Amino acid sequence: MNARPDSRAFSGTVTGREVLGDHLVRVRIDVPGFRSTGVPDEWVALTVPGQFQTRYYTVRAVAGSEITLDVVIHDEGLVTRWAQTDCVGDVVGISEPKGSFELCADATWIVLVGDLTGLPAIARIGETADLPVTAYVETPDHPLEGYTDLPLSWVDAPGGEQSGLAALVRDLNWPDGPGYFWMAGESAQMREIRRFVRHDLGMASASYDVMGYWSASRGR
Repeated sequence: MNARPDSRAFSGTVTGREVLGDHLVRVRIDVPGFRSTGVPDEWVALTVPGQFQTRYYTVRAVAGSEITLDVVIHDEGLVTRWAQTDCVGDVVGISEPKGSFELCADATWIVLVGDLTGLPAIARIGETADLPVTAYVETPDHPLEGYTDLPLSWVDAPGGEQSGLAALVRDLNWPDGPGYFWMAGESAQMREIRRFVRHDLGMASASYDVMGYWSASRGR
């Protein structure tokens, strides 16, 4: 998430809250005037009551003026604390959405990799893609059955606020021909993978998008 939108473009009201797993909470927010970019990994800046700092979340779904955000519950964090409360009725700040997913013209396949923070974008990209999709999601919980119709390979996290996605990507068997690689997760893991796809795989910059969504060293 490398563009920083205006974090106070809209005010929204939380209309629903649902626990999807031990580390994932869904909130639905009515945001009058919100207009989706149509980019499947689009995100917004969320400002919760009592806070001035923002955190960025992928828009899992849009239905009229209502958006769905899936909040990963970390060990600590501004939105982590808020999402564990009965937040229905709270008024929050929502930015204009931004997105970065852009297939290169010659792509014949898509590979998607992420932890739970990347899951909403992985699901939305895969559900709207016209190309063959291979997707891997790392989770500290059990697989979230029914989250998406997209076939996913669920991968166990090494534990706690840790990730093994860099090792997973290094060991992948990549499809033949030109394609597109999208990945999101813990920032240190993403830095390692950017070096790998650029130097070891020789991918052109237009053929991949690797983003750090959170930091294990700084909390969330």
